Amino acid sequence: MVVRMKATARILNGIEIAAQIKAEVADEAHALAARGITPGLAVVLVGHVAASEIYVRSKVKTCAELGMFSEMLTPPESVTTEELLELIAGLNAREEIDGILIQLPLPARVDTRRLLEAVSPEKDVDGFHPINVGRLQSSASHGVEAGTALAPCTPAGIMEILRRSGLPVSGQHAVVLGRSEIVGKPVAMMLLNASATVTVCHSKTVDIARYTRDADILVAAIGRPGFVTTEMVKPGATLVDVGINRLTDAADVARFFPGDVARAAQFAQRGSTLVGDIDPAAFALAGAYTPVPGGVGALTIAMLMKNTVQAAKARRGATAGLSEAAVAKA
Repeated sequence: MVVRMKATARILNGIEIAAQIKAEVADEAHALAARGITPGLAVVLVGHVAASEIYVRSKVKTCAELGMFSEMLTPPESVTTEELLELIAGLNAREEIDGILIQLPLPARVDTRRLLEAVSPEKDVDGFHPINVGRLQSSASHGVEAGTALAPCTPAGIMEILRRSGLPVSGQHAVVLGRSEIVGKPVAMMLLNASATVTVCHSKTVDIARYTRDADILVAAIGRPGFVTTEMVKPGATLVDVGINRLTDAADVARFFPGDVARAAQFAQRGSTLVGDIDPAAFALAGAYTPVPGGVGALTIAMLMKNTVQAAKARRGATAGLSEAAVAKA
């Protein structure tokens, strides 16, 4: 059988979609400010992890750009679980703090689960608290996406990409590669809530390719560079690549990006380049796909901002004072 390659697949630009969401959040924050309410986000960053520090600074900067208040708390690496629980309790009690985010990973000796569950569900802008997880799941019985739950940011961003790009979800077969608590499980639930037929594959799945070849929507979130090959993709499918894998071997760069002068130059300059969980060659078969970088990753901070404003409105009873247009954007 001859598989005809598409001349051009539609690129789903996460940077543009994130900009749309941020603009909407800024409008909502402005409407709240007119009523004397400034949405507030507290970020807890333990110790000194370079990548986490860069990410947290980006969140703080974005808050300022959108007219929101942010506070970064930096307990030392030596902090105990009990001390962190006391810190979270204090943030739960503060009226001006609408969202609490604990930057992961935490030191191994800290009880991450206890801390995540200590965050007030109404301030859990990461969507990890069991109550918010339950709210997300319970909405499936109503055939709609969660309205009251604060949903995990990356999965929520994936759904925004699909929705704002006008891509059908209802009635489609969606295959999710990965079953993590952060991406795989919640995005599977959101797709189910949106009336897709959902299959979840993972490390114990036998013959993954037989499922992926039937996928109208394929979400890859397993952290394995270029795992999904052309032979695993249904022509015309929507490919959502959540993976962010750093390549540091020239042979791998040549294998995934043959003839790509820009990538080769980037690798020569930086000593590394990024690839997702989907082999870039497979994008030629897609009807639409998210690039890496510039795809799903760009939505995470935007959805965090959206969740913080949503939490502020829910906590402070602010929805009643907003215009119909602003409420519709929530």
